[in-house]
Amino acid sequence: MAVTAEEAPKKSLNFIEQIVENDIKEGVNGGRIQTRFPPEPNGYLHIGHAKAICLDFGIAERYGGVCNLRFDDTNPAKEDVEYVDSIMEDIKWLGFHWNNVYYASDYFGKLYELAKQFIREGKAYVDEQSAEEIARQKGTPTEPGQNSPYRDRPAEESLDLFERMNRGEFAEGTMVLRAKIDMGHSNMHFRDPIMYRIITSHPHHRTGREWKVYPMYDFAHGQSDYFEGVTHSLCTLEFEVHRPLYDYYLDQFVKGDYRPKQREFNRLNITYTVMSKRKMLQLVQEGLVSGWDDPRMPTICGMRRRGYTPESIRAFIDRIGYTKYEAVNDVALLESAVRDDLKPRVPRVCAILDPVRLVITNYPEGVRESLVTENNPDNPEGGTREMAFSRELYIERGDFMEQADKDFYRLSPGGREVRLKSAYIIRATGCEKDAEGRVTTVYAEYDPESKSGSAGGNRKVKSTINWVDVETSAEAEVRLYDLLFLCENPSAEGGDFRELLNPESLTVLKGCRVEAFLGEAKAGDKFQFLKTGYFCADPDSEAGRPVFNRTVSLKDSWAKK
Repeated sequence: MAVTAEEAPKKSLNFIEQIVENDIKEGVNGGRIQTRFPPEPNGYLHIGHAKAICLDFGIAERYGGVCNLRFDDTNPAKEDVEYVDSIMEDIKWLGFHWNNVYYASDYFGKLYELAKQFIREGKAYVDEQSAEEIARQKGTPTEPGQNSPYRDRPAEESLDLFERMNRGEFAEGTMVLRAKIDMGHSNMHFRDPIMYRIITSHPHHRTGREWKVYPMYDFAHGQSDYFEGVTHSLCTLEFEVHRPLYDYYLDQFVKGDYRPKQREFNRLNITYTVMSKRKMLQLVQEGLVSGWDDPRMPTICGMRRRGYTPESIRAFIDRIGYTKYEAVNDVALLESAVRDDLKPRVPRVCAILDPVRLVITNYPEGVRESLVTENNPDNPEGGTREMAFSRELYIERGDFMEQADKDFYRLSPGGREVRLKSAYIIRATGCEKDAEGRVTTVYAEYDPESKSGSAGGNRKVKSTINWVDVETSAEAEVRLYDLLFLCENPSAEGGDFRELLNPESLTVLKGCRVEAFLGEAKAGDKFQFLKTGYFCADPDSEAGRPVFNRTVSLKDSWAKK
């Protein structure tokens, strides 16, 4: 009997969902749910961002709320419209849709006026010290800081200087606007944090050179949430110590019952991977990877190019969940998620990565027949395809051994019978080698009565091997990707993280042979190469000259390493 939705076991809530359900029940902010995803457009999104995306958009979807996309574009020195476009593409690819697109720069006018209000009320002042002097005066977690000599500057004077800062009368680094809070506070973030700094060397990607002063993240974040109507501001755990300052700034001007609440969850960390945007930028700029979309990178565009699916990434994130504790997740969990997603739905094909010619000496010359094979045995609706079969084929070099022991079940002269997948049973009779002793041709004879699907095709043999037709198969380049780093947690190691790079993280195989129809594979097409792994056609592919990236092997080989 079918189980109804009401009777089906319900998945337990994570702690963020529990908070949201309690807020709805208690009528906090009128029971309204509004989230936001606020990336800074200074780089490409990585899988760590995907965890935040799944939470921000997922909470809004689950509880009938709104999730907006807001670009935190408060530092023109590092931001670019290129990153804005890539972020939008990645979110769509993951399967999410925003209600509105906002920018922190939309609120520059409001934030500027709010900063001037702080100055008038004696809650902010212009400081002319250098960044080094301000850092020294901050003190330590166990020692209080020292007041700036400009802390008691008259409000009128600070207001005049702040306006002149924005007119471009002062150079970068000569002045900042600081909140006037408590230099002895136990939370270092309360020790007169910087609210605004001067940036004149780079135009803003949206506002050009209209503004000469730009708000710091801590001052812009909560206020932008408030201006938009955000109810649940979801951040990763490193922002937990910033939350009191988030609340403090709101306390200075918010009236009424509505107020956004910040909540924190653990970041996503994966073994053999770095999630630092700064380190990833180094890899790209120094040519240690081919670009942001290098399939070894944990960027969304890199994983897409490698062949990961949005469904597999979302399943992986759902599997590891959200907690208040930092952890490093085994990359095998991510690999398992993409295997589970691809296995029932992609075609299983023959691809020969290290080909050697096989000649079936008793098969008629000049004859080519079409053999029918299933696209995916796990998917009955996946249909069938035809493979051209003839006297001369390519097989994997590793499927033949001239002098084999009794445990070798594949081709060997005088050895056991072997079935060619979806075709005939053959027995090796000999081989031909070049001057260096390398096998160039394998010779075999076939049993004409053993064709798969025929009356005699049920005869059992110990091994089945893959093959493609010599004349009709397509030549391909195959790129085998492995761990980018040799160390399980490269971010935790001391020294130069680049010294931990795996020199064998990419192996390029040329002259591979694949089934004829794979010659026309388009970028993003996915397949299982039988006995090898899951592969995706790369954008470098050309008609008749495909390039395939290995997404993942058939089994977890990383843990063994």
